[in-house]
Amino acid sequence: MKIKVLLFLSILIKSSVVFAQNGNLAVVATAAGKVSGNVSADGTVHIFKGIPFAAPPVGNLRWKAPQPVTPWEGVKACTTFSASPVQAKPDEFGVYTREFLIPYQPISEDCLYLNVWTNATSSAEKKPVLVYIYGGGFGSGGAACPIYDGEATAKQGVVFVVINYRVGIFGFFAHPELSKESGHNASGNYGLMDQLAALKWVKQNIQNFGGDPGNVTIAGQSAGSMSVNCLVASPLGKGLFQKAIAESGASFINGEYGYKTLAEAEQTGVKLAKELNVNSIAALRNIPAADLLNKWQPRPIIDGYVLPESIAQIFAENKENNVPLLTGWNEDDAFIGKLKNAEDYKKQIAEQYGDKAAAFLQHYPGGTDLEAARSQINISRDQTFGIQNYTWANVQSAKQRAKVYLYRFARRLPATADFVKYGAFHTGEVAYAYNNLKFLNRPWEPIDWKLANTMSSYWTNFAKTGNPNGKGLPTWPAYNTGINKIMMLGEQPAAKSLPDRAALDFMVEIAGGK
Repeated sequence: MKIKVLLFLSILIKSSVVFAQNGNLAVVATAAGKVSGNVSADGTVHIFKGIPFAAPPVGNLRWKAPQPVTPWEGVKACTTFSASPVQAKPDEFGVYTREFLIPYQPISEDCLYLNVWTNATSSAEKKPVLVYIYGGGFGSGGAACPIYDGEATAKQGVVFVVINYRVGIFGFFAHPELSKESGHNASGNYGLMDQLAALKWVKQNIQNFGGDPGNVTIAGQSAGSMSVNCLVASPLGKGLFQKAIAESGASFINGEYGYKTLAEAEQTGVKLAKELNVNSIAALRNIPAADLLNKWQPRPIIDGYVLPESIAQIFAENKENNVPLLTGWNEDDAFIGKLKNAEDYKKQIAEQYGDKAAAFLQHYPGGTDLEAARSQINISRDQTFGIQNYTWANVQSAKQRAKVYLYRFARRLPATADFVKYGAFHTGEVAYAYNNLKFLNRPWEPIDWKLANTMSSYWTNFAKTGNPNGKGLPTWPAYNTGINKIMMLGEQPAAKSLPDRAALDFMVEIAGGK
């Protein structure tokens, strides 16, 4: 018995030595220093929160491109989320309860950190990587939202990274003086440059977390999806990612989220400086962050550097990063106020669209109050999100290069009477895509858990191979305008013809997209 025990201990020690030599991820080396994290409750996922990927953009670094991290000695404990970027108080609104929002504290300009979840057992593994970019209209959001938790994705064999980036005036302010000092005669896209800096960090460091720096998918929702669109278009993104997931957001057609030119944005910046009674960037940098909130409409800028031209033009000239795309939008992706009755709705359409009103009402009818209400939701959805992602899918599929997989999320989330009216609302798909239903206080049904398993499998399969299909899943055909098949992600996921293609084509036409 004693010999058997000694033999067992000898084997265990040898195995431990081999495991340690491969690196068990308890401590991971990055270019700036070593980090440690936590493990999931079941011990299968290593979790690192608050890893710095750039220097704090404070003081003289406010409104500058992200700078390198100052290296540290010893091991940095990365066990708690960093501060979220400066923004208004994250109070609940509409359907957006705490699960969709950043924590109340901490919030700071010192926000350039990222989080990593990995189920690799050593740095010798080369697992696919997914880098998630949050939404929030470029004015809010952060990496600490519960629905962005990466444990479930990591358990499906994908290293999950979620990053912070500057939002609001701190991420997208332009001014001639800032352009002059930049070294590339541009200003305003600091939030996008933060995203690029995080991707460079991933390329340099993720292998030590068991990830493959040559198999990176960028993913985002809403403004995060628009960011993905910008990164795919930007020459600065070349080589930093190999696939893209874009949920409800792109910028092919000008509209509410149209991007200004650098000259237009600089002019607005000069005007704001005058309103604040300051005459230099140095003085602007001395204004407390709280006094600058809500002073700027944050949007990416066609700055000649991060975005050399409009996104539509970049794609037309085949200058984008050619990567496979998974994209789509939600059935109730709408932001509208009080709904008009049928009479008032038709009157508004006649006044707004003139000789095209009759054709408009063919696609968005208003015969009854109920029908008019549904049309108003569809109009908001299509104008804000639908035609953008639809156009991206059409443009890319027409090139017959990288494949496109198009979806419509149609599951009306189960809810109490207060929330059921929102249906398949904007952002509602995120918890399904990353298998995080457990973080939402909803009366989930078995069909929801099944849909979350299906969607998260599609998303992780795509991150692994550029194709969402896999064993046991309904077949998702690649999209093209001839076949016109999309994946309807509802109670019974299935490939179907895009149901409102004619309406989308009409909306693109009147929006000036073709």
